[in-house]
Amino acid sequence: MKLRTLLFFASVAFVCGNIIAQEIDPFLWLEEVDGAKALDWVKSHNEITVSSLQQYPAFQEIKNKNLEIYNSKDRIAVPSIEGYYIYNFWQDEKHERGIWRRIRTNDYINGSQEWETVLDIDSLSKIENEKWVFHGAEFLFPYFERCIVSLSRGGGDADVKREFDTDNKQFIKNGFFLPEAKSSVSWKDNVSIYVATDFGEGSLTESGYPRIVKLWDRGKPLTSAKLIFEGDKKDVSVSAFTVFTLRREYEFVRRDITFYTSNTYAIENGKLVKLEIPDDAAFHGVFLNRMLIELKSDWKVGGKTYKQGSLLSVKYDDFLKGNRDFSIVYQPDKKSSIVSVANTSHQLLINRLNNVRSELYKYWLNGEKWQNEKIAAPDFGAISIVSTDDLSDRYFFTYRSFLSPTSLYSATSDKVKKIKSLPQFFDSDKFKVEQYEAVSKDGTRIPYFLVFNKNLKFDGMNPTLLYAYGGFEVSMQPIYSGVIGTAWLERGGVYAYANLRGGGEFGPKWHLSAIKQNRQKVNNDMIAVSEDLIKRKVTSPTHLGIQGGSNGGLLVGTVFTQRPDLYNAVVCQVPLLDMKRYNKLLAGASWTGEYGNPDDPKDWSYIKKYSPYQNLSADEKYPKILLMTSTRDDRVHPGHARKMAAKLESLKYPFYYYENTEGGHSAGVTNKQIAFENALVYSYLWMQLK
Repeated sequence: MKLRTLLFFASVAFVCGNIIAQEIDPFLWLEEVDGAKALDWVKSHNEITVSSLQQYPAFQEIKNKNLEIYNSKDRIAVPSIEGYYIYNFWQDEKHERGIWRRIRTNDYINGSQEWETVLDIDSLSKIENEKWVFHGAEFLFPYFERCIVSLSRGGGDADVKREFDTDNKQFIKNGFFLPEAKSSVSWKDNVSIYVATDFGEGSLTESGYPRIVKLWDRGKPLTSAKLIFEGDKKDVSVSAFTVFTLRREYEFVRRDITFYTSNTYAIENGKLVKLEIPDDAAFHGVFLNRMLIELKSDWKVGGKTYKQGSLLSVKYDDFLKGNRDFSIVYQPDKKSSIVSVANTSHQLLINRLNNVRSELYKYWLNGEKWQNEKIAAPDFGAISIVSTDDLSDRYFFTYRSFLSPTSLYSATSDKVKKIKSLPQFFDSDKFKVEQYEAVSKDGTRIPYFLVFNKNLKFDGMNPTLLYAYGGFEVSMQPIYSGVIGTAWLERGGVYAYANLRGGGEFGPKWHLSAIKQNRQKVNNDMIAVSEDLIKRKVTSPTHLGIQGGSNGGLLVGTVFTQRPDLYNAVVCQVPLLDMKRYNKLLAGASWTGEYGNPDDPKDWSYIKKYSPYQNLSADEKYPKILLMTSTRDDRVHPGHARKMAAKLESLKYPFYYYENTEGGHSAGVTNKQIAFENALVYSYLWMQLK
């Protein structure tokens, strides 16, 4: 067949394919993120939503109060220990895009406010005519005088990486530089870095992340970098990292096969040595020359069976020689799980959950045996390890609960000291917190927290907001929010916070029980909690609203279509909604381990039953939903929310739609933007649920 004929049939197939796709989905054009037609649609719908929600009498009051909270000088300057300094990124009314600053560690602990500005993002944005968003820095150990700074345009995940001199407070001329991409870097030494980035055609996975790692020497072009590892296009991503300790350095390559499975390779004498551990295990690096491995499933090895959820250790050198006799650092029970693992110079820190309440423990070696002690911190709340020091046993952690403002603690091997607390942004003495359980469709008991006024009447008339996530092994722990307190609780609202399956509250099993073909269990859990709130007469469908973002946006979008009779308000933020195409949009392909692959008929047979976009009906009574997304979200495509709104519009259903032009996958970039968006949310909720 002649080339011209082949090209003709190819073009016909392409056109016909597009025609068929358009017939199946008439709103595909809204997936063109910066398309003129799509942006015009966004602008017109933004204007309608803003005009309407700003009419709520308390809109301006809520916005102003939000902004006051976000700009408060009494906020905690969250510390990051880097050598002799504490670094912090700070935003307020004078620094809308923020300043990166530092202070000596002892001065910080003693309450000094003599901060030294290292990098002013507002000034940099003006000079370079870019809307930069600070994404952090990768420091060079052990002197910390150089780092790789990450800057995003508009807040997306993709960023520019530039080498920075912290002593001279300037970018290094002819230093390491990577153009905008979803890159990862790690120092090998002061003259070379491991880099995974977009090296050109074929260097990215189907998920849009790097699949190639190279070693790049200072002063040489990126094209000369030495190939270290090459993954498969169907992998999620690959990266390399160095674990620096005072004793030695350890270098690794990580291949993320799916969102939950990976291979780790040690780099020894320039060669890759695969670590023979389960693909679904979490590798927590090396501490005191011992590998740390957290199991996501039972592991039978060396004649023993190690239980799911356990944290194991083994000497690194012995493991490479074949030793498989592990020490059990911690083994949780049915009601507990590991939230995070960190270490100082001599202490291992494990943040644990016990029935959704945090407990922090320090571990140390006594000879070859692990011993532990509970850290003196308040109970019945959430603890987060904020920063640790590899050069000493100093670390910082925070504590918070629904009614207790976040407090920052400084700790060493023998002392724990509270050094800062947020002010009471609302009168928490008026409220109480209780933990209830709802019974899901299959009999599983689903815990949730309820925050309400002590004088509340359980008469079914209370405006109630239920928040949940239910996915990716994310544990939903108690939070303290001045915005929720002032914009919702003090105005008469009730706040519910659910711990659905799919999360990590009760370990890997709690998560794995509700992925892929079992995803409907998450939706059933949400429905069960909603019905329990109604059964207890906390509220009623007329006064019940739900809120969720990202995977939580999928959750609320799904129950919105499955049980619209239960709700009168739905806040659906940066959501996945078109589950037929999610794996083709931005980072979507990386989540097939959670949801399944819609291109596989077997997987689509269960996905299609709940996919919100496909399950909108012309014969249903839906509440007036608020859909929110960001143009610059390069993780969850804004097309999900756009198309859902357009389909609702075509079916003549009322809705609100708002899309911020900045912010990435989180809220807005500046405090003003975040305060404005929250004012839209709470104005909508009060208009719908009062």
